[in-house]
Amino acid sequence: MSTTAIPAGTKWWNGGRSPFNSSYGKVMMWYFLMSDAFTFGAFLISYGTIRFSVNDWADPNHVFNSFPFAGHANLPLAFVSLMTFILIFSSVTMVLAVHEGHKMNRKAVEKYMIMTIIGGLAFLGCQAWEWTHLLTGEHVTLMHDGTLATLATTVKSNPWGVAVPHDQVLAALQKTPHDQLINIVNSLGHGGAAHHDAAAMSHDQLISTIQAADLHVNTVGRPAFGSYFFGITGFHGFHVFSGVIINIVMYIKTRLGHFDQRGHYEMIEKAGLYWHFVDLVWVFVFLCFYLI
Repeated sequence: MSTTAIPAGTKWWNGGRSPFNSSYGKVMMWYFLMSDAFTFGAFLISYGTIRFSVNDWADPNHVFNSFPFAGHANLPLAFVSLMTFILIFSSVTMVLAVHEGHKMNRKAVEKYMIMTIIGGLAFLGCQAWEWTHLLTGEHVTLMHDGTLATLATTVKSNPWGVAVPHDQVLAALQKTPHDQLINIVNSLGHGGAAHHDAAAMSHDQLISTIQAADLHVNTVGRPAFGSYFFGITGFHGFHVFSGVIINIVMYIKTRLGHFDQRGHYEMIEKAGLYWHFVDLVWVFVFLCFYLI
């Protein structure tokens, strides 16, 4: 078998234009983003399959109706809308950083990279508040049909939920079937003992007993809702965190003049591709969890 020797100095690609008309680094970044998109897609498809196969699912208008320093004000989706605006604005500043990089304007690249980093940190801060509020707050949560979630399991310390105004709680209790109210009262107990006379109580007496016990519900809908929410938003948050670290590195390299020495700012463009991908994924996460 004969072999063909390749003369020294001969390029592997000598067709005039490189494949995809792009650099190796950018092509590899696109491959990575495609594989990551498949991962997010699998998670969201799995969530959708469970979400639409059951009826007792949490209502996002009640789950995500809190806002920092707003007390128990009922502000459905207001906070997550702010989070979305912050992330989209940071995507705009990244576009401007890439644009200034093409013009070899180092000072402008530094300015817009700082703005992008601040936007990413602000989004992570918002997500940290949301998680803390959902995990440690003491709340009652309503379902799509207006009844209380997880009726038979009642605890004083609620690891999952959001605050619901008193009138909404009362309306939910009034809609809840009588036998389920009995189960709630029995699960409350009194000094460690169950209310054995709960079956003899009227509907209003049961409601009064529950309200006097400072009712808190320990889950929102099925456990799958919380598992998918924290799993997928946490996975996305990790991507945002990684993007912030990458952007900080790119900012430092810009400050040190590394890209001016290379004669191009392609690394900023590759970091921008990743950041735009993170923003795009958030649009689908927002749609699946907060709107549907």
